[in-house]
Amino acid sequence: MIEKANSNANIASMLQTLKAHQAQASGLGQDSAGGIATEKTDFSDMIRQAIGQTNAAQTDSRNTAEAFERGEAVPLTDVVLKMQKASLSFEATLQVRNKVLKAYEEVLNMPV
Repeated sequence: MIEKANSNANIASMLQTLKAHQAQASGLGQDSAGGIATEKTDFSDMIRQAIGQTNAAQTDSRNTAEAFERGEAVPLTDVVLKMQKASLSFEATLQVRNKVLKAYEEVLNMPV
């Protein structure tokens, strides 16, 4: 049994399976060579997407709170959870903005 677990073919198979699960978890596919294919995205696209997700969370939170205030059948826990998610999303976006601005200022202050 131990010999089977330590065989080269079995180890290669396990590695391939782990790579497939890693690719699936990260939302990427595999290329034809069996390696993990990377998706090239711009930083500005990533920022746009993050801001869009933050905006969607804020809008969803506001709509849920308004529905609760109107007396619709919306549980209070849903309202609170969506508000917290929106708040965390906004704080994370704000922190990223602050870090980018700090890095930009450091680059500007570098001696040439």
